[in-house]
Amino acid sequence: MSGEVKRRLVHVSGTGLPALYLLGLLKWQQLRWLLLVGSAVALVLEILRLFVGLDWRIYDELTRSYEQDNLAGYALYFFGMTATAWVFEPRIAIPAMLMLTIADPISGLIGSGELGIKAAHTLLVTFAVCLLIASVLGLPFPAAVLGAIAATLADGMKPVIAGYVIDDNLTIPLGAAVAMFVALRYLPMLF
Repeated sequence: MSGEVKRRLVHVSGTGLPALYLLGLLKWQQLRWLLLVGSAVALVLEILRLFVGLDWRIYDELTRSYEQDNLAGYALYFFGMTATAWVFEPRIAIPAMLMLTIADPISGLIGSGELGIKAAHTLLVTFAVCLLIASVLGLPFPAAVLGAIAATLADGMKPVIAGYVIDDNLTIPLGAAVAMFVALRYLPMLF
């Protein structure tokens, strides 16, 4: 199995976290605390990896070249989901998290490079999956569209600031959640 497929399978496995809430197995506050613990563990592992020299084989297989000297995508994945869960209500946070855990790995499998802008067909699939997720979870259509657009934009670009790649694992859930929040809060006449 290629490294890309392994990365995407790990990505999709994160769907289990919001699913625990959707299935009624965890209350919202319990999910938020679970994500916070996951973020703390990821932070400790990243400190050990970057500053102490923890060099597990799994890091070689699941991290990209631009993550070797920066925070790895799995940590940003936890940080993005955790921040989204603590800042936004479940109605907004759950679709935003699922856009990361489902749409991002699908777009990664159908075509992307490590950096740069993704092909138009990949972005259209990302948009469609994100729109479907938000719509199925009951968001009004304008909010679903704005969330899908924000997630697609975050997925399509990885800006580099001062040599540090701003990974979409951080920007997809936060960007989508902000867009959906703004739509629900400030565009009520469309609903």
